[in-house]
Amino acid sequence: MEEKEEQPERGDTNTHSFRLHMVTWNVATADPPDDVTLLLHLNSPKSPDLYVIGLQEVYSGPLRFVSDVVFNDPWSHLFMSILAPRNYVKVSSIRMQGLLLLFFSKLQHVPFISDIQATYTRTGIFGYWGNKGGVSIRLSFYGHMLCFLNCHLAAHMKYATERVDEFEYIMDTQTFACKNTPRIADHNLVFWFGDLNFRIQDHGMHFVRTCINNQTYNLLWSKDQLIMMKEREQKLQEFEEGPLDFQPTYKFDLNSDTYDSSGKKRKPAWTDRILWRLRPKDLTSDEQDDNSELVKKVKELEEEEEEEYPLRIRQDMYTSNMEFTISDHKPVIGIFTLELRKMYETPLVHLQAEGEWSSDIDAMVLYSPLQPFRSSSWDWIGLYKVGFSSLTDYITYTWVKDDEVAFNEEVIQVYVSKEEIPVHGGECVLCYYSNTLRGIIGISEPFKVHESKVANEEGLLHDQINRLDRIVAS
Repeated sequence: MEEKEEQPERGDTNTHSFRLHMVTWNVATADPPDDVTLLLHLNSPKSPDLYVIGLQEVYSGPLRFVSDVVFNDPWSHLFMSILAPRNYVKVSSIRMQGLLLLFFSKLQHVPFISDIQATYTRTGIFGYWGNKGGVSIRLSFYGHMLCFLNCHLAAHMKYATERVDEFEYIMDTQTFACKNTPRIADHNLVFWFGDLNFRIQDHGMHFVRTCINNQTYNLLWSKDQLIMMKEREQKLQEFEEGPLDFQPTYKFDLNSDTYDSSGKKRKPAWTDRILWRLRPKDLTSDEQDDNSELVKKVKELEEEEEEEYPLRIRQDMYTSNMEFTISDHKPVIGIFTLELRKMYETPLVHLQAEGEWSSDIDAMVLYSPLQPFRSSSWDWIGLYKVGFSSLTDYITYTWVKDDEVAFNEEVIQVYVSKEEIPVHGGECVLCYYSNTLRGIIGISEPFKVHESKVANEEGLLHDQINRLDRIVAS
């Protein structure tokens, strides 16, 4: 499927467009490939603002899973190492056994991403083992509430109803510590994706294979279980999906483009999907009956906000990627344009490094609140190398309240001990993390941390002593 041409923004000059690149892939416990250029469209002239990557069946054997808890799993490490040099930061991630969800953003957007929360729901084997279920990340993006739900649902042809039940269970039970958006359905925009495991029923193998070979995929749509279930399930009807104009992504022989040639000869299916849902404007009758005056007031406020800060979405690409053969599934890529009016134009905090920085002398950070926000004793300022890969990738940090040394209405000074500053120096930035807002709310301009003169002199002295020792020994 070719990507749609970029369309000019419609009317409102205050509306901004953001490019979202999504991937879902059941990797069948395989280690990552050496090259994911095609998966992430790294050679595209249009670089995304956001990457959202949902994987299923990431290898989670006991020894590997324990090491992955302590260190980044191989898939996360790969994406971080590739995207960090391109100025992307891993803002959040969540892992539940084989389910993995990663959210990356260009650095310039990070101060406008807040209220970041991640959670999971188990549905497989009585809910105790995380082999099936859903993991989600929710956040505020320039004030708009977004939620990304990566699912791996029940397998096999006969369990279509169970798959819908699992999806509805996840939607109903997953909650977040957010006053206005405690449930997935409360968010302005929800993406539901993953190995949803819906199959093509009724049609025989010969007919399915013939349609695939002739690229007449539309002849199979009426018997796709997800499309069929949408006709009768209200919650599914709220979700949109682009046309399935690509080969079914399951099931392939490993290291090939050949559909299952084993004795089971499983019928090809579009098990791997990406759907989205803009929050409906009309409340359901159940919501209207429950405390109607309050519901009415909330609805009025939400409608006012939607009019003042509209959010629109356009899908530019929906396709499978046949080049990857390490799994019995092919990855699916969805590229979207989000058009929205920013609720915030400037970061909440301005940060800068004061004076010359090195590990030879204590340092000072200056920060200025640009807008009112509720600070906390758990707020901290982190020192990061330029090109850092994750919000947890700081060199050191200092608690704002503990190390605050001077204050006036405009500028606050925070002390950083020289013992915490890297001896070898380098290009760095400072980031202010707000515990209340659950995110970075200010990033400084890059500055140079100088190499320690004391450490350098000690190193030269050490080298001289070693040379003398070698002379004496000879």
